[in-house]
Amino acid sequence: MYTDEIKGLCNKYLDNIIKLRHQFHMYPELGQKEFKTAKTVADELRRLNIEVTENVMGTGVIGILKGKYPGKTVLLRADMDALPIQENADLPYKSKIDGIMHACGHDGHTASLLGVAMVLSQLRDKLHGTVKFVFQPNEEYGECAKSMVEEGILENPPVDAAFGLHLWGAFLEGTVKVKAGPAMSAPDKFIFKVIGKGGHGSTPQLCIDPVMITVQAINNMQSIISRRKSPFNPAVVSFCSIKAESQYNIIPEVVEVSGTIRTFDPSLRLWIIDSMEQVLKAVAESQGAKYEFIIDEDYALPPVINNDELTELVHRAADKILGKENVEELKEPLMAAEDFAFFSQAVPSSYFFVGISPDGNEVVHHSPDFQWDDKNLYTSVSVMAQTVVDFLNE
Repeated sequence: MYTDEIKGLCNKYLDNIIKLRHQFHMYPELGQKEFKTAKTVADELRRLNIEVTENVMGTGVIGILKGKYPGKTVLLRADMDALPIQENADLPYKSKIDGIMHACGHDGHTASLLGVAMVLSQLRDKLHGTVKFVFQPNEEYGECAKSMVEEGILENPPVDAAFGLHLWGAFLEGTVKVKAGPAMSAPDKFIFKVIGKGGHGSTPQLCIDPVMITVQAINNMQSIISRRKSPFNPAVVSFCSIKAESQYNIIPEVVEVSGTIRTFDPSLRLWIIDSMEQVLKAVAESQGAKYEFIIDEDYALPPVINNDELTELVHRAADKILGKENVEELKEPLMAAEDFAFFSQAVPSSYFFVGISPDGNEVVHHSPDFQWDDKNLYTSVSVMAQTVVDFLNE
């Protein structure tokens, strides 16, 4: 429905969308500090005669576009925040802010959603229903999506469905990947400490060595995944930092370890957390040490669970825009996490992926060398716009 018009409008506005992407990329802002980004977003929405609400959960922006005819309400979400990384990529629009860059594609997400607003504003006389554009702060390090939901972003008007997308470096540019059901994992950040008795490295018998105890605990915890969990229920436990402040000849008092747990099944998540603590307790206490085990609730997100029917809707919309050969249903979910999960928990939703790899080699996110071609904005804007038109009008 209206596919040719959508393609034509995307081509018409593509230069403007690219300029906005370059502006966001050159002037990146960290979470809850997206002041210039938010102002640009609000100004662009008003220029399109879209109703705007600013300062939502800090720097968030909401736009409301009402179609000519009554109908359902659809929410579209883009994240705006950048990362504390120094950019290496040699681009004409390289970040001008020292130590901050868009290393995950959020500049493209924000520009894409503004592009969708441009397209749909030209089709409003043909739309049955309302589009709610949500520009979200602080996706990387906060729970802003959760706070937005709790503050009533899904009301006034009530939202019937939500869609989001991510530019994704593992997939070939010009393609879209969808996944019904579990699509992205629930992440947990864990921190544990082993508290021993320090001393001289030449007399370990007088100490309680937290380094050796930590090594044993980590090895035993790995067997939770490899030997105690069903291989048909996916999960990952990664130990990502070990801190033991000491010198080469001093056994330290304390070792601190942090890492991440990734799951899709809430009951499995709780079982892994409990099993890890039981292993730590057994190993530490058997050697006279104390321990602490903490799950950082600030980093706890649910998994992204995509609605089957809405995911099929996205699939069909992408087929119309790109051709069936460029759209694929993923066989496996991604172990990455996304706070769009709070929207998918609250209303029927679908979150899909737009490829940005130019040659099949993965473009690594959160890297100082992260970069992708502007032409991928056409894909993200056109597929999302087609999805919205089909949802509201079919």
